[in-house]
Amino acid sequence: MRVFARVIDEGSFAQAARAMDMAPAVVTRLVAELEDHLGARLINRTTRRLALTDVGEAYLERVRQILTEVDEAEALAGAATREPRGHLRLLMPPAFAVHQLAKHLPTFRERYPKVTIDLEVRGPIDTADEGVDVSIIITRELERGDFVARQLARTEVVTCAAPSYLDRCGRPSHPTDLHDHQALVPVLPNVPREWLFHSGGESAVVQPQAALSTHHIDTLYAAALAGLGIVGLPSFMVEDALLEGALERVLPHWSLMDYRIYAAMPTRKHLPARTRVFIDFLVEVFGGQDSDPWLAAAGCETTPVRAAA
Repeated sequence: MRVFARVIDEGSFAQAARAMDMAPAVVTRLVAELEDHLGARLINRTTRRLALTDVGEAYLERVRQILTEVDEAEALAGAATREPRGHLRLLMPPAFAVHQLAKHLPTFRERYPKVTIDLEVRGPIDTADEGVDVSIIITRELERGDFVARQLARTEVVTCAAPSYLDRCGRPSHPTDLHDHQALVPVLPNVPREWLFHSGGESAVVQPQAALSTHHIDTLYAAALAGLGIVGLPSFMVEDALLEGALERVLPHWSLMDYRIYAAMPTRKHLPARTRVFIDFLVEVFGGQDSDPWLAAAGCETTPVRAAA
């Protein structure tokens, strides 16, 4: 069952074999034996791709439930005597994996050397994936679903640019000044193309003049570092650059929008020790509060302008 589920997750017998450190022939044989045992074909094999049969799709859903219950039973039986161990499957947006998770993984692995990690990155993510242990959700409003979510932090979208760009083109003092600047604009679902700024009781809408627009926000980040223009990015992406002076916050008295970051898990009666310690670790690192730890660390939290009396 585990081999069958892994073949579907990886998309091929060969990749599943590499992921499980097994010979490809063994993986192929085990799936064939499973089909013989069931008396039904689970996977249609072609030279290009694998496709689940109707029976295979229904069977896979039950298999995932069974494997989860097996893992939970093992975790429950060994919780009192075993340290956290086993394979932890994570799902999160690429930017969070690159700019936050990666730099904290050495500390986690030092604490829990018997926990191995399988990381899948994709976005956007709005609910807990049943196929993984922990999904990182970054959203303005958490949707309801059959999962448990724990807030890790809040992240504010801030405008920033390389000091070289600002030295060359000037430093805006009001959002309307951005009309005279080059902007780096994300093209993402549910992200408005207009920049709506707030400060105290004042607001301002800006239609940025895009020198670069793309759905790949790490390209926007790299372009900002190179001095191409002004970009609006989540604080968790720009924290290091702000601390190092590679980027400078623009309009620090104005905020664009913020998102909340959650660690979400499928609803389970018994939580494996490896999942529990990972969630606790994330809360420890990011604070677990409805506040922005990255702007605080960089010393450039938003300080709204007082509304006129």
